[in-house]
Amino acid sequence: MEFKEYAPGGITREEALLAEYALETALKAGANGVRVKLGKSVMDLYMLLNGELDKVTHTADRAMTFSIFSGGRHGIFSTNRLDKEQLEPFLQKAVETVRLLAPDKFRKLPDPSRLVRTAVTGQEMGLYDPLHEKISPSERLATALGASIFGKIVPKGCEIISEETEYSDSVSDQLVLDSNGLRARQTDTSFDLGCEMTIQGSDGAKYSGYWWESSLKAGYDMSGVCTTALKRAIVQMSPQDVPSGKYNVVIEPSVGSKLVSPVLAALDGFALQQQNSFLLDSLGKKLFSEGFSIIDKPCEPGRYGAKLYDSEGVAASNRPIIENGVVKEYFINTYISGKLGIAPTLSDALRPCLSQFGPASTKDEIMALCGDGILVTGFNGGNSNSATGDFSYGIEGFAFKGGKITHPVRELVMTGNFVTLWGSLLAAGNDARPCMSKQIPSLAFQ
Repeated sequence: MEFKEYAPGGITREEALLAEYALETALKAGANGVRVKLGKSVMDLYMLLNGELDKVTHTADRAMTFSIFSGGRHGIFSTNRLDKEQLEPFLQKAVETVRLLAPDKFRKLPDPSRLVRTAVTGQEMGLYDPLHEKISPSERLATALGASIFGKIVPKGCEIISEETEYSDSVSDQLVLDSNGLRARQTDTSFDLGCEMTIQGSDGAKYSGYWWESSLKAGYDMSGVCTTALKRAIVQMSPQDVPSGKYNVVIEPSVGSKLVSPVLAALDGFALQQQNSFLLDSLGKKLFSEGFSIIDKPCEPGRYGAKLYDSEGVAASNRPIIENGVVKEYFINTYISGKLGIAPTLSDALRPCLSQFGPASTKDEIMALCGDGILVTGFNGGNSNSATGDFSYGIEGFAFKGGKITHPVRELVMTGNFVTLWGSLLAAGNDARPCMSKQIPSLAFQ
């Protein structure tokens, strides 16, 4: 693998050679299979409090993680002491420790034919912006200050109590190699700005609103983040009670993953093998609404969550997870494949995208389609049962009538079962936020 240095703060040629040395050292110590992950990241964070600089943080992380296989035994070890003199005794002891474990014949590396061969430079997915290295401290501060509205805007009927703003940019570089010939790399940049706004209404009650924007590329306009956070706080003022009952529910895109993640977790091989999944024996069965489709699309360059390989280095591909309500795929890594006696897939969903269902594209159009109901803008606490699919979540948001918001609601509890919930899907838009790795649009349930 030809290694090129291109990201300041990223992996150097010397460190890449050290990873190769570590792999060979572990094999010489007696391991019969080794996977090495070398990760580096650099982040600069500027925090403002009430429009003034409060804190500046620069962090740089570097670590090497080893998955060591020996005679059906397996152990994971990690260190940030990356020099030959320290790595050799570390790996010798790691291999000795693995030999003390109980054997399990299913512990092994993926078959070489399944490994990715196209993630060579780390830039194949277009997730690294070289402009990152040119950003100055003054530009970072200017971006944060440019979004702040504290002292600049005096909203009617309330007072801004505090405004907490954070700007950060980062670069992350990962190199993965194993003794079956895997050599893969991915490099990402990220530029982020978030704001939490706390206000006090004329009645003395306090409300808070949060918003954020994120981009893979420098120069993305994030100046409206604090204004949006303020608006999201103001609209919560003077909440009203609603009686208990069954309502049409619309879920905002920024929180939709709360209802999707448990479904994906129930398709995970570990959960299935442990009989701790409400989707046991669901492969090929239609359990959900005809309109419920999730496609994993990791191989789309320039998108959050895009990646050419999973945590084992297995080559990724775009494929259906749930299609028209039918379960199409489990997430089965090499180990679970042996335990369950079924073919391996990927270890996880990398970039799940929920497909549009129905004529409505946006949240407002979906509320109009539903007529009356509850718009959920936030989840606050609660739990779900991974074995049964039952859930109970605290929610906040708004009541709407005739497709129009009437008043805010708080301290409500939404209960149900995920199979039943996704069986009652009314609509899904196409307004997923680009800055999220799970592409979940506005959703509506009956």
